[in-house]
Amino acid sequence: MSASRRSGATDELGPDEPGEPGGSDLLAALLDGMDAALCAFDADGVVTHWNREAERILGWTAAEAVGRHGFAGWAVRTADAEEVQARLMSAMRAPGRQVHEFALVIKGGGRVLVRTQSAAVRGPDGKPAGVYCAFSEVHAQIDLERSIALSEALFEDASWGVVLVDADLRPAVVNAHAARTLGVGRTAVLGRPLGELLAQGVEELEAALTHVLAEGAPPAPAEMWVTVRTPEGEKRRCWRSGFVRLASPLAEEPVPLGVGWLFEDVTEAKQGEQEASLLRFRTNQLHRAARAAAECEDPVEAATVHLDFALAGFADHALVDRVAGAPRAEGEERSVRLVRLAVTPAGAPGPSLLTGAAGLPVRYPEGHPALRCVERAGTVRADAGPAAAERTREWALERQWPGDAVHALCAVLRSRGRTLGVVTFLRGAGRSRFERSDAAYAEDVAARIATVLDLAEAVRGRSGE
Repeated sequence: MSASRRSGATDELGPDEPGEPGGSDLLAALLDGMDAALCAFDADGVVTHWNREAERILGWTAAEAVGRHGFAGWAVRTADAEEVQARLMSAMRAPGRQVHEFALVIKGGGRVLVRTQSAAVRGPDGKPAGVYCAFSEVHAQIDLERSIALSEALFEDASWGVVLVDADLRPAVVNAHAARTLGVGRTAVLGRPLGELLAQGVEELEAALTHVLAEGAPPAPAEMWVTVRTPEGEKRRCWRSGFVRLASPLAEEPVPLGVGWLFEDVTEAKQGEQEASLLRFRTNQLHRAARAAAECEDPVEAATVHLDFALAGFADHALVDRVAGAPRAEGEERSVRLVRLAVTPAGAPGPSLLTGAAGLPVRYPEGHPALRCVERAGTVRADAGPAAAERTREWALERQWPGDAVHALCAVLRSRGRTLGVVTFLRGAGRSRFERSDAAYAEDVAARIATVLDLAEAVRGRSGE
């Protein structure tokens, strides 16, 4: 049964062409293919059109609906029929669309609440010739409105980043928060490769997006470290990211439209966790070193124990230099000479080695970080800078350090108001430069080493009496 009466339909659509579908058949096919329920009334309130979605919702077929006068006695309760009909037909005299909610009666006797949108149908002379009414179940309409509202809120007011990435792994839609995080405007991001926005971490992100396109959403969020290019320079950030695969609801088979990527910047929290974990580890190392050093009969051996425990996870090389002759008193002006006391092995890792039995001063050039550390009785940091590998090696060897040293941290050895020497920690190119927190740790280690070296000097003094 057609979803509409055939009379008059051909005139509206134009005459049928030979071998082509009739205009009324095309109209019926279009109406029946709609996702929304649709009915229409002529100027007298007689039902002229009724599509399959209307039949699905209410149970009344087109044959049963078309030709009836209004909804009275079948699609609405008799007590409500007059009001419903008046509100529907009022659309003929009102501009635009009107939205109403009605309780309609289904064929089985139950009732369903629907939301209707009705508007006037105008004839060739421009005068109202009837009303069309599209309706759907209220809960389905509310679900749709919620989905639309959620989508709009995510892309306008969300406090985390939301990016829709197309199948070519390029941003298609970006919310305001994500654009701020990326350091560019919302429209400037669209269609650009992710590699133009991220200096580091793009391979990991693209691999995750590709996996989601192929396999679907992962079971849990993923934390990714990336480096973002911004007008102020590159910034390293940690993003906790969730992914969902987007598929077209209109296709018979799931067709990937892209990936919905939601992320939250958790850099500060992750850095706090890392710093807390590092502090716990270093505190534990100091505790273990103190217990191991307490079992050493020779105080100098205890100094190397402190050095070995401090080196783990902190630096690649370490060495201890003592002041030649008597310890340097506060404000003393005599020139500084340092004698190597202990050093970590240059080859394979192992315990620190005691050296300097001959008492010969180390050939440090003027202005060497270790000498400056003793002179100012404070911590000194030094870096090779962004030089070529060969030049970096020369920089280290000139300072009497292993050739792979790139970053140095010198901490003074002080005990009883005197400077006993300096401990130097060295890092290679694979590690970051020493930071303020590293200097604080090195100073703690230096204080313990200075204490046992002072004890060693006191023991030697008593032995010589």
